[in-house]
Amino acid sequence: MRPEPNRKQRRQVTEAILLVGGKGTRLRPLTVNTPKPMVPAAGVPFLTHQLARARAAGVDHIVLATSYLAEVFEPYFGDGSALGLSIEYVTETDPLGTGGAIRNAASHLRSGPDDPVLVFNGDILTGLDIRALLATHESSGADVSLHLTRVEDPRAFGLVPTDATGRVTAFLEKPQTPEEIVTDQINAGAYVFRRSVIDTIPTGRPVSVERETFPELLSGGAHLQGMVDSTYWLDLGTPQAFVRGSADLVLGRAPSPAVPGRCGDRLVLETAEVAADAKLTGGTVVGPGAVVGAGARISGSTVLADAVIAPGAVITDSLIGAGARIGARTVLTGAVIGDGADVGPDNELRDGIRVWCGATLPQGAVRFSSDQ
Repeated sequence: MRPEPNRKQRRQVTEAILLVGGKGTRLRPLTVNTPKPMVPAAGVPFLTHQLARARAAGVDHIVLATSYLAEVFEPYFGDGSALGLSIEYVTETDPLGTGGAIRNAASHLRSGPDDPVLVFNGDILTGLDIRALLATHESSGADVSLHLTRVEDPRAFGLVPTDATGRVTAFLEKPQTPEEIVTDQINAGAYVFRRSVIDTIPTGRPVSVERETFPELLSGGAHLQGMVDSTYWLDLGTPQAFVRGSADLVLGRAPSPAVPGRCGDRLVLETAEVAADAKLTGGTVVGPGAVVGAGARISGSTVLADAVIAPGAVITDSLIGAGARIGARTVLTGAVIGDGADVGPDNELRDGIRVWCGATLPQGAVRFSSDQ
């Protein structure tokens, strides 16, 4: 274990790698035309919230590790100056996994061998205290520090037990039996690496940082430190989670300096048109150019740019894609409507249904109850 750095030796994290290359298959059809980090949440691409929070923590240089629909990122964010950042882009021609993506982006880092580098996944909405994670990394002298969070049911996650000092003792795959659930701590997807550790990740092939890099570092005697931070945390990998995350940003439950307006029950973007008697609640977002008709009721949902919600529609916990149309009196609950889809009047769509981009449903074509 390296000696604890004193205050004069402590290094402020100034750069980060952000992993934004995933295809977002669980989010389809939201990700048919848009990479997952660019799907709007609370009025701006989700990635904007992550970039803004990193900047607020003192980061000024970020390398975006892109792959799927990589050409979308740079035209939107440019050199990052609008956010007070310097942003560079690295594209994988073939997917390299989380570890491979980190290693592939390392050539654009400016840090010295012992400097800290923040690494985080592009699909996690979190209230993590980034400065506290860095302080833990520095005070412990760790090679890698991991943000851990506690979950009620850890069976869907890999477990990360730690000792009394917070040092990681193992990485356990998804537990199958009660006996295997030795902790409720899971990997929350944000790390601080000593720069020299990144340079040990193999190049030119897929590498999973969770399944390969971290276990191998641990078995080789490296110091991996866990910091449990149980503030807001949500994996936005499913449409239902993404809609919830957007609503929580609007409601102020999830912190972000990038929400374009005051927190509250609703966020209506400029150029959107909302009828005076329409009711928007639960963190609903109405995107630019969208139209919400008379008597419509929308709760906890996201209506993307240029979508049209006809009079009397009732929409709950749903996401309406860009340019989609929802007919009069149609009821949506937990639905995802793809870009440009046309759902006719008097339909009733529920419980995780996904309507693909450009699809058309005639009037009254799908119902879960009588049409009388």
